[in-house]
Amino acid sequence: MNEQSDEVMGWPDLADPRTDTELLEAHVAGDPDAFEEIVRRHRDRLWAVAMRTTGNREDAADALQDALISAFRHADSFRGQAAVTTWLHRIVVNACLDRHRRAAARPTISYQATREDDTRAGLPEPADPHDDLAQAELRVVLQDALLQLPTDQRAAIVLVDVQGLPVEQAAEILEVAVGTIKSRCSRGRAKLAEILKELRNPTGDSGVIAPGQPSAHADVVPEHGSSTVAGPGSSAHGAAAARDEAGEL
Repeated sequence: MNEQSDEVMGWPDLADPRTDTELLEAHVAGDPDAFEEIVRRHRDRLWAVAMRTTGNREDAADALQDALISAFRHADSFRGQAAVTTWLHRIVVNACLDRHRRAAARPTISYQATREDDTRAGLPEPADPHDDLAQAELRVVLQDALLQLPTDQRAAIVLVDVQGLPVEQAAEILEVAVGTIKSRCSRGRAKLAEILKELRNPTGDSGVIAPGQPSAHADVVPEHGSSTVAGPGSSAHGAAAARDEAGEL
């Protein structure tokens, strides 16, 4: 099963048709190029997870570097009980959380990107070249909101809602039960909706429409799987909006 998972997540190509598991075994056996190929396949996704979990490029770059060094040195500890990509994600997330715990006393630096930062870090910018200014602003707002979540909820949201990983794989990465991931995501989405509401409406205007006035949100689409229509001020609508926006990161 792990081999099949590696084929899906590891994207073996004509340059090196070996699966992630085969590459890791080759690395342990002394192949000098095998680990570099694993990093090439997964670097973008691992960088995105580190960036969204730490919230700033310096910490993300340091955490990712620490994680890859650890994976390189301790590859012989991989037992094949999960896919290589799951093992790598786990190491990266743990490195990010360790860095967060060590820096808990430091003020949080707001997320703000520059291409010079990316070049200096030697890591790619996982950005869509077609993003317009509004999309860029949305990303900054949502990243600031993510940073206000408790770290356990943030990690779950990043893996499931931002990276689109299955709940089961997120549970493997964070080494918790599937039910725990679902609970963290649910609480994190509700909290994220409240934070986004505050960030978008700092004046405290509730947006309540006077009786008899038409609503700009009259045609609200129900959340997938729900039998009721969520109003624009409801927590269900806010949580759904938070999930939709998280998917745009």
